[in-house]
Amino acid sequence: MKTFVHIGKTAEDIADRFANQLVDWMSEIGDTTFHLALSGGKTPSLLFSLLAEKYASILPWQKIHFWWGDERMVSPEDPESNFCVVNCLLFKRLGIADEQIHRIHGEDFPETEVERYEFEIKSFVSQKNGWPSFDLVMLGMGDDGHTASVFPDQMDLMESNQVTAIATHPVSGQKRITLTGKVINNSKRAAFLISGESKAKVYNEIIHQTESAPKYPAAHIRAEGELHWFVDEACVNEK
Repeated sequence: MKTFVHIGKTAEDIADRFANQLVDWMSEIGDTTFHLALSGGKTPSLLFSLLAEKYASILPWQKIHFWWGDERMVSPEDPESNFCVVNCLLFKRLGIADEQIHRIHGEDFPETEVERYEFEIKSFVSQKNGWPSFDLVMLGMGDDGHTASVFPDQMDLMESNQVTAIATHPVSGQKRITLTGKVINNSKRAAFLISGESKAKVYNEIIHQTESAPKYPAAHIRAEGELHWFVDEACVNEK
């Protein structure tokens, strides 16, 4: 695994850096489909708006199939839905075809949806090492070091033999569906987009591989090909 760190002054800067990098990654695929798993969060939301505003005619949108790293069990119209955010900021504005969008059905029962979503992933995404291999998995990171919806008290999901799993938010008890550690780590590339002082402590522990780092799920991301960190100065410069 190769690790790359991209530092920008602000969250807007790292969104722009990611967008430029995505153009480069897309230029490598030729006529093949690009399977992209998206993330929720404030910084990715900046990215989605930027892509719609400045990259509508630059990226080959028709080649991208969109997936999600995790989703809350809410309706697709709920503001808490990761799909809802991307749909409003990006898909509707660009007219992305329905067949390119593979959302997690947050309105359904998690016990049935977790199986349906895993089946859909296995049906569309090519495999490597016996696991689905996304071209790119976008990731956020919480202040507690969680990524996707793998929380510190559910570290077993990093080693689960399932592609998707049901997760529970440790404070609210809200149910979510998440990609598991093995499938994230089997991606060709994984990329964190994180910003702000609240992430600085955990980010620095992970990037410097301190003794306490292994307690954070985000520290266990080891993408098959490349791991990228897009971070702003507030995140890097711990106070």
